[in-house]
Amino acid sequence: MSNNNPVFTSTFVTNDQEKYFIDNIVDKSMVTRGVIDVSGQRKTFIWSEGSQDWTMIYAQPKLQCDVYAICGPFTICNDNALPHCNCMEGFTMTSPKDWELEDRTGGCSRNTPLDCISNKSTTHTTDKFYSVQCVELPNNASKLEAAASTSECAQVCLSNCSCTAYSFNNERCSIWHNELLNIRALECSGTSSSTGETLHLRVSAKDFHIVKNNRKEIVIGVATGAGVSALGLCALLILVKIWRNKSKSSNRILDGVQGCNRIIAFRYTDLQRATTKFTDKLGAGSFGSVFKGVLNDSTGIAVNRLDGAYQGEKQFRAEVSSIGAIQHINLVKLIGFCCEGSKRLLVYEHMPNRSLDVHLFGNKSMILNWTVRYQMALGVARGLAYLHESCRDCIIHCDIKPENILLDTLFVPKIADFGMAKLFRRDYSRVLTTIRGTVGYLAPEWITGVAITPKVDVYSYGMMLLEIISGKRNSCAPCSSGGNLDVYFPVHAAHKLLEGDVGSLVDQMLHGDVNLDEAELACKVACWCIQDNELDRPTMGHVVQIIEGLVEIGMPPLPRLLEAMAGSSHSARS
Repeated sequence: MSNNNPVFTSTFVTNDQEKYFIDNIVDKSMVTRGVIDVSGQRKTFIWSEGSQDWTMIYAQPKLQCDVYAICGPFTICNDNALPHCNCMEGFTMTSPKDWELEDRTGGCSRNTPLDCISNKSTTHTTDKFYSVQCVELPNNASKLEAAASTSECAQVCLSNCSCTAYSFNNERCSIWHNELLNIRALECSGTSSSTGETLHLRVSAKDFHIVKNNRKEIVIGVATGAGVSALGLCALLILVKIWRNKSKSSNRILDGVQGCNRIIAFRYTDLQRATTKFTDKLGAGSFGSVFKGVLNDSTGIAVNRLDGAYQGEKQFRAEVSSIGAIQHINLVKLIGFCCEGSKRLLVYEHMPNRSLDVHLFGNKSMILNWTVRYQMALGVARGLAYLHESCRDCIIHCDIKPENILLDTLFVPKIADFGMAKLFRRDYSRVLTTIRGTVGYLAPEWITGVAITPKVDVYSYGMMLLEIISGKRNSCAPCSSGGNLDVYFPVHAAHKLLEGDVGSLVDQMLHGDVNLDEAELACKVACWCIQDNELDRPTMGHVVQIIEGLVEIGMPPLPRLLEAMAGSSHSARS
């Protein structure tokens, strides 16, 4: 097998003794690198001097979804979405940690076991079928000639404990047993020529009812007993038509979002009801107020009622779709949105343990131990690294601070408000310095007016990391006594780090129960992140490697601007 292109030729050689590739670079001056990623896909890159980045020129298989079982069982692979893999309805990631490391081959597992009793009548606990439209079907189907209709095909599947899905196309019934692999999302718009088919996924009745308001479902029941009279059938058809008309103006799935990251289009009245007319206010931020709510299925939500979002409906939906496709364990999940008239609302998963600032600076009845703090620092770093380096478009948060770090039931940190600037009018970025950032976390380049880069988030992260270490606001954290010039905690921390006295910087509420090696490493990271020159700051990907202990880091210099601030304060006091 060989591949020819203007840059290089690649030949795959295989025989009884060995298998290998031969790459011949046409232009010997080009810098190239070849990798085989975790999925087994082979890629070749060349270095571009113009963009100062690697450009992929060859991949085999060509597309990610061409790789066999790249997403694992019970997933949908979508080449046009990031991440490419998403769980099917009624399933969740088998190993979130592996997915975070870009290894999704473990796939997804069923939330609720199937009601697997063969040859029984339909009841309220009978498994249901979810319609997954416009997909490329798995290739290991069993063909059944006996089933002559959709309902018969469904009944065959229900009566077999190992059956997990069926499809009825071109008057032929196909069923699948056990794990479903290589399901691929296709583009099936009105102008598309893709021949996507519909797969009916078997899910438990419980999971089916949880998500039935989020999608148009297919409910296949096997009738028992007497037939329905003509009058009763007509009444049923009328009710179905009324229900369908109502559902068009009710919750809808945002077009173009596949897999388990479906974005729900809520009606404004639904959100009013869920939030009890926006009475339980959780807080307010740069973009609007946030209210607590509960959906009909008892799911807790946080509704962000945006202020000043002037985008048209089409553009707003497009931006929401792009944000909804961004998923990471350390990012707050976007559940849905509302776009009616001038109203713009975003619906997120509710974080029961509120925001990080509450635990650091608020009620001291529950003190975060050092291990939790260190893991929070790592989690936030991973989330930012994902936004900066792993999304299709680099996303700069612009407002990293404890108030925007939310905590779930296990105190896993999740970054909120990412991608928000994308939802506002185009000239909004010109005033981000006055509206978006927060004093105390702003990088110096914000003030100078130069174009910002992801390094502004790195600076804010460093400032926040110092607060995680001390348990106090940087502006309020006590400095050393005796007239020391270190009146501002970040400068005080930098001096103490150089002196080797990290223990005095850690929150006194921990009473010395601290891993000092980790504390020193965290202080080093923080002080490197708040360097004046953005070129001296590490990337968030580098920060993750440092905190994980994979890369060593030297002693940072004292930030010159902060040192000048401390000197000015010292002169003023003298």
